Amino acid sequence: MALSLETADPAAVSTGLRRVAIDPISRVEGHGKVTILLDARNRVHQVRLHIVEFRGFEKFIEGRPYWEVPVMVQRLCGICPVSHHLAASKAFDRVVGAMPVTRSAEKIRRLMHYGQVMQSHALHFFYLASPDLLFGFDSEVNRRNIVGVVQAHPDIARKGVLLRKFGQEVIRATAGKRVHGTGSVPGGVNKHVSLEDRVLLQRDMRQVTLWAQDAVEIAKQLHAQNPELYNNFGSFPSNMLSLVRSDGALDLYDGMLRARDSSGKILFEGVEDQKYLELIEEEVKPWTYLKFPFLKSLGPELGWYRVGPLARLQNCDFIPSPLAEVQRREFIACGNGASVHATLAYHWARMVELLHCIEVIRELLDDPDIVSGELMADGPRRSAGVGVIEAPRGTLIHHYEVGADDLVTRCNLIVSTTHNNQAMNEAVRSVAREYLDGRELTEGLLNHIEVAIRAYDPCLSCATHAMGQMPLDVTLLGANGELIDRLLKSQQGELRRELNVPIDWSA
Repeated sequence: MALSLETADPAAVSTGLRRVAIDPISRVEGHGKVTILLDARNRVHQVRLHIVEFRGFEKFIEGRPYWEVPVMVQRLCGICPVSHHLAASKAFDRVVGAMPVTRSAEKIRRLMHYGQVMQSHALHFFYLASPDLLFGFDSEVNRRNIVGVVQAHPDIARKGVLLRKFGQEVIRATAGKRVHGTGSVPGGVNKHVSLEDRVLLQRDMRQVTLWAQDAVEIAKQLHAQNPELYNNFGSFPSNMLSLVRSDGALDLYDGMLRARDSSGKILFEGVEDQKYLELIEEEVKPWTYLKFPFLKSLGPELGWYRVGPLARLQNCDFIPSPLAEVQRREFIACGNGASVHATLAYHWARMVELLHCIEVIRELLDDPDIVSGELMADGPRRSAGVGVIEAPRGTLIHHYEVGADDLVTRCNLIVSTTHNNQAMNEAVRSVAREYLDGRELTEGLLNHIEVAIRAYDPCLSCATHAMGQMPLDVTLLGANGELIDRLLKSQQGELRRELNVPIDWSA
């Protein structure tokens, strides 16, 4: 984490506002920063999470043959490439008329996906989040990393490394490579799981299940040791959105859209994924490349929501695997009849899902359809398709339109971190006002802000795209800090030179 402390824009000098920037946010995937405006008494005036990198995938996919896209979109991310690979494949299944895909194709894809979710959850909890959780949010910064965990808690670190390794091997066996594989294609998959890989993976199932159970216990113990912190840190009510199976069960690969309000009341359910545009709208703000989705029926002020493990465990009616369902019920019980909205509860929910993934993988490895059977399906051609999947971080939407020449004409992506954008901003504001307001700032206190962001396991590089023209503010300052020149470009592409307009340092 890099910290800068500056005087705010000239118009704010009289009020004594200062700008604190946490740039970059550490131990997350991608690049982002937080800006905090403080008055002369260190009172929090404003807090914002900015996503400052731009990726143009939605545009440069246009004009490419549709069969290239499931491989191309994986380059959005090196941590969750399988999620994009499968969401794109599901969208193009509709284009090629493969509805449904064959039994073998669906089961191999599911195996690939559950391996992806478990390895991502293991990576986040053990590598990225555990240094804060095990040592404390304001512990010595040089110790607060995975190397420190290896030194102080070698058994915990070892389990995390091996859990992730197992998930990566599941991906290799189904996708051909651990990262950026090619196993899923529009209409199905291009290979079975080999008998050798199935035996290799089955051999480790018992031990991996025990490690996953231990991971759930670690998360529960952290809550039990400091319930006031874990229940109140960054806690605020929100709506929740996810896919669920037709019977209400948790399903990370397929299902219908369901949303609940902050009290747990169902807002809508049973909505086909192809109709997501009837439910969700996106708002653009000038200070970040990350858009703000909301439920149309509630509007932007009330309609924002959370996705991911915290939402999924409470949005479903049950988990269809016995060990994880027992743990889900215990998690739900900690809310004492109310919905759980604590930001740090994401970690506990994430480990329950990791255990569920292991149980599903074990069941699929025993299924003969993954080593034999038809791999591809086809049917009447369509010009568009939507693919929705529950990625590790939450609901992931891929939407494509394809011309008669097989070239993509339109692409829209709403990734998990985008869904959580408003929630992450609410979290950093809540934590800043609780822990920073009126206090002398230290690295440890500022790390509380990053802890709140990390709980969502954001994939910032996946999430960044823009609508319309890219706004620009170029300011030229002299050696003594005086304003020499300033050029602004609006979202409509209009350029103007301004020398007397106050600089918005929070942008």
